Amino acid sequence: MRHHHSLPKLAVLAAGLMLTGCTGFSLPSFSTSSEPPPPAAAAAMPSKYAPEDLIGRWGYTSYQKEADRARTIGAAGRLCRTPYVIAKGPTGGVMMHLADQRQPSELRLKGSQDGKNYIGLDGEPGGGAQDREIISFDGRVLITRYVDPDSANRYGNMVYVRCGPRA
Repeated sequence: MRHHHSLPKLAVLAAGLMLTGCTGFSLPSFSTSSEPPPPAAAAAMPSKYAPEDLIGRWGYTSYQKEADRARTIGAAGRLCRTPYVIAKGPTGGVMMHLADQRQPSELRLKGSQDGKNYIGLDGEPGGGAQDREIISFDGRVLITRYVDPDSANRYGNMVYVRCGPRA
């Protein structure tokens, strides 16, 4: 029976909240105008790389220590029998995996004001937590590292070596 008595109180409270919105006073949790707009300019920074640069078949492995870089690049090139495929996404991005995801997602190539380039989710500025930074790319060897420190420690420097002749 108590539920019937609390309903009118909720209606009065809701009406009161709506009225306070009409008087110009608004609570921060109910106001949408106090939210800063999303940083659209930062999200739109172009990468110096195009999606077409990454589409293809890649030998893939990773390393933790810089001393292992050259050996790892050689090892990645020998893994083309079971390549990592980067496909073109349905809206022009690239299909790659985010950290700890079984299914690939459509990701974007993004630049940043400091000149770094990233691969990550659309609509976020370059350097977001789920992004990977492009450490180096010469058209044949791509090296990336996750921005998130935990993912970066687990995955290391990810090395992709293009399989076969460049498309």
